[in-house]
This record gives sequence, structure tokens and C-alpha cells, in this order.
Amino acid sequence: MGQVMQFVEPSWQFVKDSIQLVKRCTKPDSKEFQKIAMATAVGFAIGFTGFFVKLIHILINNIIVGG
Repeated sequence: MGQVMQFVEPSWQFVKDSIQLVKRCTKPDSKEFQKIAMATAVGFAIGFTGFFVKLIHILINNIIVGG
């Protein structure tokens, strides 16, 4: 029984700490959520732009050099 409790006790403590953390955290209001969503959208837009520029650059480079 002692060996079982040795494995169960840390898991139970982690669950209790996680529940306390979730209860203590606050959800963002609509203004803060919009700021976070806008920053994420801008990040995705910049990332996709960079990806497509790199993709086009590879194609053009292969046409010029590989031809």
C-alpha cells in the first residue's frame, strides 16, 4: 500500500495545485481579448507573408540558376 501511495500522492498534489491555479487565474475581458487576437493575427499574417516570399524566391532562384 505504501508503494501505491508513493506514486498517487504526487499526482494528487499536482491535481490540487492545478485546480487552485485555474481558480486564481482570471479570464481576459473583451478589450484584452481583442488585443491578443489582433497580435496573433498579425503574427500569422507576417509568417505567411514570409513563407510565400521564401517559396517564390526558391522557385525564381531555381529557374535562374538551375536553367
